[in-house]
Amino acid sequence: MKSAYQIIRRPVITEKGLNIKEAEGTLVFQVASRATKTEIKEAVQQIFKVKVDSVRTANFPGKERRRGRFVGNRPDWKKAYVRLKEGEKMPEYAQNL
Repeated sequence: MKSAYQIIRRPVITEKGLNIKEAEGTLVFQVASRATKTEIKEAVQQIFKVKVDSVRTANFPGKERRRGRFVGNRPDWKKAYVRLKEGEKMPEYAQNL
């Protein structure tokens, strides 16, 4: 059993992520690639003490990156959109933007 902090890696703090947070009551996180929707739901509920309505996930393949003649790949990663139930208070993880 992984801990909640191994499943939830970090919040995705982008313009799109913050707009979704404000408009739809949905949090966006980078999560462990092998994490299931149920594990993500339980981890968010445990860390932020909120009730989760639904979880959507998306997998992103790593892009190829070059440094001069050297070629490498960024790692594959997984994003989770976590919608909170109606009336739940939004946790603040991006205060000073």
